[in-house]
Amino acid sequence: MSKIRTATLVPLLAAVLAAPTAALAGSLWHPANNEAGFTFHPDHSTSTKTRTEVLKELEEAKADGSYSYLLRGLPPPSRDVGPGKTREEVINELLSMTPEERARMDELYGDN
Repeated sequence: MSKIRTATLVPLLAAVLAAPTAALAGSLWHPANNEAGFTFHPDHSTSTKTRTEVLKELEEAKADGSYSYLLRGLPPPSRDVGPGKTREEVINELLSMTPEERARMDELYGDN
């Protein structure tokens, strides 16, 4: 009986140990024996966009000026720039806070 159990457990254990490495084969990051501990393989990615869609997005980024920010590693400026609040509106909101809202703000930002 012990030979049958061993014959069954050894392949099962091998499959369990091999499963995580098989899952990594399709990912962008692979473990490596170096200082970083991983290697990056962008050719393993699958994109849902076509080449024409990517080129169109590139042209749009160049047209709106965000491409120059991305080239420098900077975040592009926000496109959702609407009218802000006036100083008086902010002060009125602060003065009309309920004690519960004030306690929540103090909890988030401290008692300054």
